Order: sequence, then C-alpha cells, then structure tokens
Amino acid sequence: MRVVAVMNQKGGVGKTTTTCNLGAAFARRGTRVLVIDLDPQAHLSLHLDHDVNGGKPSIYEVLVEGLPIEQAIALTASEKLALVPAHIDLASAELELAGEIGRETILRNALAELAARDLYDLVLIDCPPSLGLLSLNGLTAADEVLIPLQAEFFALHGISRLTDVMEKLRRRLKRGPQLLGIVLCRMQATTRLAREVEEEARRHFGARVFQATIRQNVRLAEASSHGQTVFAYDAASQGAKDYAALAAEVAKCWEGAAAPASAAAAPAAPTVATAPPPSSAAGSAGGAGSAAPSAPETAPLAAAATAVPAAVPAALPAALPATAPLRPPAPRRSPRRPDASAN
Repeated sequence: MRVVAVMNQKGGVGKTTTTCNLGAAFARRGTRVLVIDLDPQAHLSLHLDHDVNGGKPSIYEVLVEGLPIEQAIALTASEKLALVPAHIDLASAELELAGEIGRETILRNALAELAARDLYDLVLIDCPPSLGLLSLNGLTAADEVLIPLQAEFFALHGISRLTDVMEKLRRRLKRGPQLLGIVLCRMQATTRLAREVEEEARRHFGARVFQATIRQNVRLAEASSHGQTVFAYDAASQGAKDYAALAAEVAKCWEGAAAPASAAAAPAAPTVATAPPPSSAAGSAGGAGSAAPSAPETAPLAAAATAVPAAVPAALPAALPATAPLRPPAPRRSPRRPDASAN
C-alpha cells in the first residue's frame, strides 16, 4: 500500500482539488484508492458529498479516541474510491493530543493495521495548510509527498519551508517521506507571472516538477460545489483531462520501481531512497479518462503498490538541490510618463 501526502503549507494552491481528482483518476484506472481528509475545514469530505454533520466516525475519532481507521471509512459515489472524512472537532485535536506520547505517529500506526488487510493500493492524504501536528502526522505516515504549487511567488516560497521539515523528519526520526514531485495547479500560461514561476520551479527542482500541469478551469470549481469529482461532473472538461494526464505521469513514474516499504507498515524503517523523477512525458489524457481500465494499464501500478524492495539504501539525498535559493520573478516597471509641468 503506497501512502502519499498532498501538502503545501500555503492555502488555496489546489491540495484538496488535487487529492480528490487525482484519487478519482487512479480509481478510474482500476486502482483501489483511499483518500483521507486531515483538514479541519473538511473540504475534501464536502467535495465528495459526505455529510460532515451526520454523526458518522471521522479521522478525529481515529486520532484522538483510537478508533480503528477501517471503521471510519465511508464509501463515495465513485467506484474504487473511499474516504476517511474530517470533522470540525479536528481543530482541537492538537490540544487534546499535546500530552500524548508518540502523537506524531498515530496516523502511521493506524494505517499499518489497514495495510495488513490489503484493502487499498493507494492512500492520498489531504493535509491542512500548516505545519502543525496534523500535517506532521500526515508526513510521518507518508512514503512520498506530492506538492501542489500555484503559479504565484508566495506558494513557491512556501516549498522551501516544507522541504526543510521533510529533511528534519529524516534526521530526527531516522526516516521520512520522499519528494514524489511538484504539480503546477491553477495555471494560466498566458500570464507572464505564471510562466516565470514555472521557470523558477523547474530551474530549482528540475525533473521533480511534473510535465502535466493543472490549468485554470471553471469545471473544477463547479464539480466541488456539486459534491462530485470532475470526472463525474464533466469527464470531457479540460480539468478532467489534466488530472488524467497527471495520473498517467505519476503511474509511469512508479512503473518498474518497487513500492517503498510503507511508513505505516514499518515504523522503525531506515531512511528511504529518493523516489525516481517524474517522466518527461505527461501521458495520454484520453486513455486515462476511459471508464473501464485495461489490464496492461493497471497492472504496473498494482505491481508497484504491492512489491517491497529487498534492500533500502542507507542515505537519502536532501530534498532541495544544491542550487541558488528560490527567488521571486523580477518586477515589471511601467514606462515613466513625462512630467506635464516640465513643459
């Protein structure tokens, strides 16, 4: 079972939209997907039309009360896509767990029990826009981290802090998540700022930035307001094609490589090797968007999700390359108008 945390400490960059629709894209490819809403705002739960006030178990009961995570799983309208919902009570979880020993590994231990049941191939965790205890639980439980990046400087700047936290986890816990990649979201390639931020991200992270980008598309916002994935709302939309292309590229990245020993299944595992860089080809969006996935298409992911490497390298390179620091795009200056009073 592969566990991926979708995280960026800046809000509004597309974490929830990416978790929901990337999970739906993989489900359409035949992968058994579980998405976990770790944000007290419960936007992922609402995106999948879950009644957050219905009194059903949520991730809060899992973290605070020790409920088995399997009892908090809710079905969704999408086949092969399940949800562990959030609740507003999750906002107080950090205070309630302040004195708990091993509080940063509660989710990892809960997922270890789920991994033993072999119910899911892929787990996507929607982390809150902060670096508190909830996000730390997501990072500790994850094998890899996917970072959605909005084409704005402040979102780019926040990645440095996140990668620093990932590096500290590797040093202090003797293990930590790998950087799966960075996906550019809400892209408007017609603007100069978006192009400059993309160039800066690719200069700094290189092949870690996926070629598939998620363009600004109103169908993505409409789908969330209707409590549906973009594939259920409008499978022919540009947003659906973009997420299908991203799923194809991520799957190709995992092909031929053994899945990492799950963080949930191996709490004391040694440092994990860096994940292979994303492929330069985004893959065909049309093939990934078909309703019935073919066997050749799903077989590599299933193999990658269940295999365990025979050996784990002893060292893990730093997440950030040794290059110049991230810098904002150069500001544009309007031409100076002549002073009328000088004439």
